[in-house]
Amino acid sequence: MPDSRRGLILGATAYILWGTFPLYWTLLEPGGAVEILAHRIVWSLVTMVVILVLWHRGPQLRAVLRDRRTTLLLAGAAVVITINWGGYIWGVTNGRVVETSLGYFINPLVTVLMGVLVLGERLRQLQWVAMGIAFVAVVVLTIDYGRPPWVALVLAFSFGTYGLLKKQANVGAVESITFETLVLAPVAAAYILWLMATSQSNFASHGIGHALLFTTTGIITAIPLMLFGAAAIRVSMVSLGLLQYLAPTIQFALGILVFHEDMPASRWIGFGLVWVALAIFTVEALNHRRRQLQLIAHASAV
Repeated sequence: MPDSRRGLILGATAYILWGTFPLYWTLLEPGGAVEILAHRIVWSLVTMVVILVLWHRGPQLRAVLRDRRTTLLLAGAAVVITINWGGYIWGVTNGRVVETSLGYFINPLVTVLMGVLVLGERLRQLQWVAMGIAFVAVVVLTIDYGRPPWVALVLAFSFGTYGLLKKQANVGAVESITFETLVLAPVAAAYILWLMATSQSNFASHGIGHALLFTTTGIITAIPLMLFGAAAIRVSMVSLGLLQYLAPTIQFALGILVFHEDMPASRWIGFGLVWVALAIFTVEALNHRRRQLQLIAHASAV
């Protein structure tokens, strides 16, 4: 099988798994969002340490620990990914799966906006058009919900910030996730122990099968990350950019078809505007990349 085709399969599998996460998180109920989040952090650390040892990435992790700038960036990344994970789990366990999908639909637009605000990048004309339509969509959805779509906005901006910090840190996925969960694990473990001490824990209160499900949160976190990492080195960023729409599309479908969340006409209009903005944004990006490649090819020929 060609490497690029294998990369597409790996990437698609990663995003499909991310898209089906709402089905998994609901299996952990009646555990609350914070308890599930705490277990996800602790068991992710256990999983990542095993992977770190098996893949012999210890020297790379030690190099990260010696670099103060990198550790500060990754510590910040740990905080915002906690917000992202917690917001997502809370949304799923509180009947807002459709709104969580909105967060990941608008994430590419938020990422570009952060590039403008933080890195001083400049938007091209059609990118501004896409941003304008997305802003109108958020206004429409705010009117529909009777409030801003906070869950979606928290997910989009936290993940955008996470990507920005990770880009600046420039650290491999295994040692990065290991360090991030290492930073978070003491607080998460303390919370789990407090729940157990006060008889509020759901970890071992609903049978051995339910308890074992909690322990799989680390594997469930690690597998798509590893698949994504393997895909990223085999396919172009354009291909990955198109694949990323798989996850929120699946989440959106689950919210409507499985969890039977309400979708009044005004909400469809808001989501429709988001999809129009994404279509403009994606087509413009593809055309811009093609023009850049043509210019490079022409310069090389000359």
